[in-house]
Amino acid sequence: MLFLASASAAATPEIALIGVIGNKAAVLALDGGNPKAVKVGQTWSGIKVLSVDKTHATVEVEGHQRVLQIGQHYRNANTVVSSSSASVTLAADPRGHFFSEGSINGQPMRFLVDTGATMIALPASDATRLGIDYHKGLQGQTRTAGGVVTVYKVTLDSVRLGGIEVSGVDAVVIEQGLDIALLGMSFLNRLDLRQEGRTMTLIKRF
Repeated sequence: MLFLASASAAATPEIALIGVIGNKAAVLALDGGNPKAVKVGQTWSGIKVLSVDKTHATVEVEGHQRVLQIGQHYRNANTVVSSSSASVTLAADPRGHFFSEGSINGQPMRFLVDTGATMIALPASDATRLGIDYHKGLQGQTRTAGGVVTVYKVTLDSVRLGGIEVSGVDAVVIEQGLDIALLGMSFLNRLDLRQEGRTMTLIKRF
């Protein structure tokens, strides 16, 4: 009987919340397989998505409701475990871009992962919302698709993405031509990046 019970538990698939698409769909993966976007109200492989917000999804599995955070795994009715507290897995959007909700200095921020950016880059409007007096930063210039623009170098107290938090991160604030925060190498170079197909896993190294 013990063997049969163990076998039954082992047969329960591990469900991971890879990401969300607005409040319309959750991006799920089973047993580490390819991610699948499941709309609110739809059922996939016995998993019904009940609701979605920026960082969570409520699902129903085996008659039980569970709230999953991005990067968190559900194994069975009695067990919900996080993936490594220092790792995050993202799913690409239809254009192959990786977006993620995170925070800067404890305040929410939406990022576009950009391995081509030397540092985190913030639109001036976001820097102002965060209370960063960027005009006190070192002024410089950089070339963008729209031409040469003025930037201000600042240091962020903390940057968080899922269970990964890094302190003292260099960033630049751009006053024109940028409408979303770019998660650049001043943060990413402290992580291991593993991309497989349409998923990217970020693992903190130090």
